[in-house]
Amino acid sequence: MPPVIETYFRTANAHDAQAVADCFAPDGVVVDEQREYRGPEAIRQWKDASNAQYAPHMEPLAMKEDSETGRTVVTASISGSFPGSPVDLKFAFTVEQGRIARLEIDF
Repeated sequence: MPPVIETYFRTANAHDAQAVADCFAPDGVVVDEQREYRGPEAIRQWKDASNAQYAPHMEPLAMKEDSETGRTVVTASISGSFPGSPVDLKFAFTVEQGRIARLEIDF
């Protein structure tokens, strides 16, 4: 797993929204629940809100490199304060120059 993706999961589980945002490129994008968050401040706010609402904990289960798209796809078990917890979601990361350029969750 690329180091920045390991850092993403570690800091997300620590509920450190700023450290999560720091994993992303300056023009990085997160797509979650059909909404797009662009740039470090929007990503930090998204993660803060997610932490407050769901108190999520993520456990990566599997990873594969998609050679066609260049994405790293991680399947993770997500538990927290939401109906149906835990659930397995897919996280599709595009990493460029050691930073996350794009993250699509449960794409």
